[in-house]
Amino acid sequence: MGEQFQPISNTPPEGLTGKMKFYGRMLLDLQLLTIVKDLKRYLPSYKGDVLDVGCGQSPYKFLLNSASTKYFGIDIIETKSFGYNNPDITFYDGKNIPFENNKFDAIICTEVLEHVSHFQYLIDEIYRVSKDNADIIITIPWSARYHYIPYDYFRYTPSSLKIMFAKFSEATIVPRGTDFSSIGAKIIVLFFRGLFPDKVWKYILLPLLIIFLPILILAIIVAHLAILLGLGSQDDPLGYTVILKK
Repeated sequence: MGEQFQPISNTPPEGLTGKMKFYGRMLLDLQLLTIVKDLKRYLPSYKGDVLDVGCGQSPYKFLLNSASTKYFGIDIIETKSFGYNNPDITFYDGKNIPFENNKFDAIICTEVLEHVSHFQYLIDEIYRVSKDNADIIITIPWSARYHYIPYDYFRYTPSSLKIMFAKFSEATIVPRGTDFSSIGAKIIVLFFRGLFPDKVWKYILLPLLIIFLPILILAIIVAHLAILLGLGSQDDPLGYTVILKK
């Protein structure tokens, strides 16, 4: 089974068009909104060699201070089939990170681990190539549809994350969003899926989206307020951000 519509490739905010796409997307893509919100807190302070694992188009590289960091991006060659084409990175086998032990001062890994069938092996590789006391930030989704099919394997609870990152000296797990933002995200996906029917007969339902539009607008407003003010329960968030120290 394929996706009814693939996620739009996440590209950096370069140029006017790139900025409009990146920041405009955050109005509807609540996962991206909360990820950027967390990354902005940490990435500007990173120094030294920084590895971006599963980097895609390197959309968050711009948050690093280019004067005090050296950026390294790695990803698998299969990402090209999902709309990514980044010539400035190293392609690898998805398992063995192609760098020596204790090389990196900081590591970024955003929305990748759910796509890795051998996730613990990759986590151990991240541990291996990071220096002692390295800063590491990892984001994963919780409330997210089946995506990048067939390379979507897991959703992780905080309990499982504690086990997965037990080797690290520090591990802080922070929910991104609440149940209000998760419900809002589902309504947004439901609406836009309706714009691209997977069967011909469903086109007769398109006029119903006009009736549904006020609900969509209300859901977007409530979801953004929930993220801004922390409204709702964090037991059903959009995802988690994991802050690690080796």
